[in-house]
Amino acid sequence: MTNSQPLSSVPQAQLLQAPAHWRSIEVLSDVHLQGSEPATFAAWQGALQACQADALIILGDLFEVWVGDDTLGERGSFESRCVEVLRACSAQRPVYLMHGNRDFLFGQAAAQHAGVQLLSDPTVLLWGHTRTLLTHGDALCIDDAPYQAFRTQVRQASWQTTFLAQPLAQRREMAAQMRAQSESHKQQALLVDVDLALAAQWLDAAQASTLIHGHTHQPQHQVWGRYQRHVLSDWVASAQVPRLQMMRLSLDQAITSNAHGHMTSADALHISSYTLA
Repeated sequence: MTNSQPLSSVPQAQLLQAPAHWRSIEVLSDVHLQGSEPATFAAWQGALQACQADALIILGDLFEVWVGDDTLGERGSFESRCVEVLRACSAQRPVYLMHGNRDFLFGQAAAQHAGVQLLSDPTVLLWGHTRTLLTHGDALCIDDAPYQAFRTQVRQASWQTTFLAQPLAQRREMAAQMRAQSESHKQQALLVDVDLALAAQWLDAAQASTLIHGHTHQPQHQVWGRYQRHVLSDWVASAQVPRLQMMRLSLDQAITSNAHGHMTSADALHISSYTLA
């Protein structure tokens, strides 16, 4: 559960090798599942039940908060309902889950129960001859110094051990207080985006030019220099304009002609986004 990389460092990326037979991958992020947003839960449950992709990748903050895997021991808990949805989906296809800034305590016990595979942050998706860097995105938002200090603290094994040793009810109360402080901080702070120079360093280290991330809740496709990034939206079904974005990746064969007129083919990753109806 720990991930305490020094600020502005370039972490070693995990490698995720996609099998040759995969034809599509669906990606989502920042669903922020919580009992007080039943419409978002229902939309997410429907999306997973309808998923036809060869794999599903969740890039962090699937849950608004996760205070420990022992929440699954509470009869009828919201966390248990969510994990059962994951379990049903993972019985049909591989499901990969990366920690976000809200659910970094989602542990191996919960992952095993859900049938999902935990991904390190960042991870390089190797598909055919393409390399794509996947990250939640919060570690790249280095201009938000207060948050980065908080992130460094809570990703330490000692902090997590102390927190998880508290009674479950107390952990829920502490998490509610931290969420309230986080919301207050977001309202007072300017919108913070990823640092593109640091993102380029991460991409260079991963030998990739395409980045996919969430966290900022600012969906966009941006090209800078020889790099590009695709940013996922958060999910809020109850918004005036519902935000329920999925991203679909597919591997295509691009045909090109060289200087001598010879035709060659190369793998090309196609990335598209859509909103659930």
